[in-house]
Amino acid sequence: MKINYIIKSSEQKYSKLFAEQAYKLCLLGMDDTALAGVFDISEDVLQQWKQEHKEFAAGIHKGRALADAEVALALYKRAVGYEAPDVDIRLVAGEVKQTPCIKYYPPDTSAINLWLKYRQPDYWADKKRSTTTTLDDLGNISEAEIDARIEALTQLL
Repeated sequence: MKINYIIKSSEQKYSKLFAEQAYKLCLLGMDDTALAGVFDISEDVLQQWKQEHKEFAAGIHKGRALADAEVALALYKRAVGYEAPDVDIRLVAGEVKQTPCIKYYPPDTSAINLWLKYRQPDYWADKKRSTTTTLDDLGNISEAEIDARIEALTQLL
């Protein structure tokens, strides 16, 4: 059975127009994998473009930073509550009446929880206690310590 692989062209020519496109795509939340797909290049070529074309790297950085800032602001507003312009629409005596107003959105506990978990993880993050030892953990201890742990476990049985 023959497997066909899609090979992205490293021959794709860079254009200065790509910097603006990358900026806009990053505003939409695209990561490097998605950007490479849009430009029909490999992720290695995308990294090469970032290094060789400062305006391209700047567009990506600027787009992601702005998108992150807007999302952080929206999350903050949801966490503390906010007011926003709205329109009250009512049917009065068979006639539709639109009245501008200010709507209050109270603080949202999910937004508060998320904000605190990431801004102050030492105080608010869920702490999971693990009693298991991974192979990585075993690489950092001596054989004598491993033997002692085995002995302690054996005595519990």
